[in-house]
Order: sequence, then structure tokens, then C-alpha cells
Amino acid sequence: GPHKIQGIGAGFKPNVLNLDLVDRLLPVSDEHAFQFARRMGKEEGLLVGISSGAACFAANKLAEELGPGKNIVVILPDTGERYFSFNKYF
Repeated sequence: GPHKIQGIGAGFKPNVLNLDLVDRLLPVSDEHAFQFARRMGKEEGLLVGISSGAACFAANKLAEELGPGKNIVVILPDTGERYFSFNKYF
């Protein structure tokens, strides 16, 4: 459905996406994506974009489920520099 997370859910499956390698998809709300993008800046000093915020939120939820001692790799797909004036992003 409609959302404010740019670059995610464009309505098509890229040829490079092999869903056989995907264990599961985690839904992320617009609010959680924005919240985690801001959190990455405040807590980690990383200027990330909205889709990176969504990825970090999903990784955080997965970490809560898996518990301590597990490794989780997150790819941050965008930077936050293009969002300086976007909806009072910062």
C-alpha cells in the first residue's frame, strides 16, 4: 500500500532479487522507519535515509526475537542528506 519510505516497495521485483535466499520479510511502518533513521543519527552518528531506518528497525526487531549472541547484518541502502527538508525529518 501507500507509504512514505522512498525506494522500497516500488511494485515490481527486480531481476537481481532471489527470493529463495530470503528467510522472511518484516513489515515496518513509516513512523518506525523515520524514528530509526533519526535514532541512527543521534545514537550512532550515522546520517541515514528513511529506507535505512526501516532496515535498522527490522534488524532491531529481529535482534529482540533472536536474543543475545546472534549476528545480524544490515545493509543501509541510502543516506539522509537528501531528507534535510523532508517533512521536518531532522
